[in-house]
Amino acid sequence: MAIISSKKQPQEPDGQPKRRRESAKEHTSPKAAAIEDLLQPQATPDEQSKQEESIRPQRFADYIGQKDLKDVLDIAIKAAKARGETLDHLLLYGPPGLGKTTMSLILATEMGVDCKITSAPALERPRDIVGLLMSLKPGDILFIDEIHRLSRMTEEILYPAMEDYRVDITIGKGSSAKTRSISLPRFTLVGATTRMGALTSPLRDRFGLIQRLRFYEPDELSQIVLRTAQLLQVTITDDGAEEVARRSRGTPRIANRLLKRVRDYAQVKSAKLISQDVAAQALELFQVDPCGLDWTDRCLLRAMISQFNGGPVGVETMAAATGEDTQTIEEVYEPYLMQIGYLHRTPRGRIATPSAYKHLGFTPPNEQLSLLP
Repeated sequence: MAIISSKKQPQEPDGQPKRRRESAKEHTSPKAAAIEDLLQPQATPDEQSKQEESIRPQRFADYIGQKDLKDVLDIAIKAAKARGETLDHLLLYGPPGLGKTTMSLILATEMGVDCKITSAPALERPRDIVGLLMSLKPGDILFIDEIHRLSRMTEEILYPAMEDYRVDITIGKGSSAKTRSISLPRFTLVGATTRMGALTSPLRDRFGLIQRLRFYEPDELSQIVLRTAQLLQVTITDDGAEEVARRSRGTPRIANRLLKRVRDYAQVKSAKLISQDVAAQALELFQVDPCGLDWTDRCLLRAMISQFNGGPVGVETMAAATGEDTQTIEEVYEPYLMQIGYLHRTPRGRIATPSAYKHLGFTPPNEQLSLLP
């Protein structure tokens, strides 16, 4: 299998200088900084090793969860095989860490073809995407991660490649320039994105299948933890797997990451079996509470409740009070807090919900008395 990988270069937010982001981290406690990325769904460099690749399921039979998506793709694969054709171009979107890359590798295995993997930031120049397209064999799958970050010129090259399976190359300059079309073998483009709305309409409309990956249920994550533990040769009980799954924010990547930290804890503490108590003690050490909140999540909620009476409070004020920059609060911490019902965004600012009060041990504010008799 030919795989093209590239290390994603860190990009600073617009208008947010790097110096400010570094200074924000200085206010975080050393222990919190050490586990800061434990609950982040983005893949770390260590999670792109060969050992991590061996954890990925290779077929639909081994893939846990996403039942509706598997049914749709299973029908598409069987129909394409029956007609002797390639799969339609597929667009997968959803939060990071839910298995978009794994799904593309499974599609290649089920179709019996190769899968080439790249990311949009790696395709900076036209020759990058042209060389990749010309190296494809009939039926191959080309997986482009973060496809919404494609440059305009690269996107224009993909249009005829997706529709007519050809690449248009301009030779020469000025009045002597000539355009040459090169035929490509039929292939399947699988695009993955975490920002569906950032895709241009012409690119989005060229995908025959558009599917969303949802968050996983706790029982599905428990099965994933048990499977990963078996592959890692770790002994864990069903209750221990449920404890890890409950704190994984519905994301398999986080579940596997937490399992490895629990494994380290059990090994150092000479625990031969990862039970529910061992898993809970390990995750408490890493400051991951039963709801999947880390130190920074609780810091945001605690500051909102104790300093601003639960809100409403503006994001700039929260950033100043906690030492985090506004973009990190909006894009990293707030989404999950809103998903579990601990935070509301309103035009006047952020408001902590009664559930957040109870979780942190505060007394919720009294309900306003109705004006009606």
